[in-house]
Amino acid sequence: MLSKELGPRNIRVNSINPGVVATEGSRAAGFVGSEFAEAMANETPLRRIGEPDDIAAVAAFLASDDSKWLTGELILASGGLR
Repeated sequence: MLSKELGPRNIRVNSINPGVVATEGSRAAGFVGSEFAEAMANETPLRRIGEPDDIAAVAAFLASDDSKWLTGELILASGGLR
C-alpha cells in the first residue's frame, strides 16, 4: 500500500471517488439535464447530482491539517449513491 511506503516520509495518500458530477464535460455531452441524469439524481438521498464545489470541499479537507491523521483512505463523495 502506497500510504505505508510514504507514511514514514509524512506523506499522506488518500483518494476521492466522486459520484455523478455536473462538470463542463458532462454538460457539453448533454448529460446534465437529461432523463438519465435525473434518474441518477433520484437514486441519491439528496435527490441531486454533485457539483464541482462538492468534490472540491472534500479535496480541500484532505489537503488541510484537519485530516492530518487520514491516510490510505478512499473517500466516496457520491451523494450517498452506492
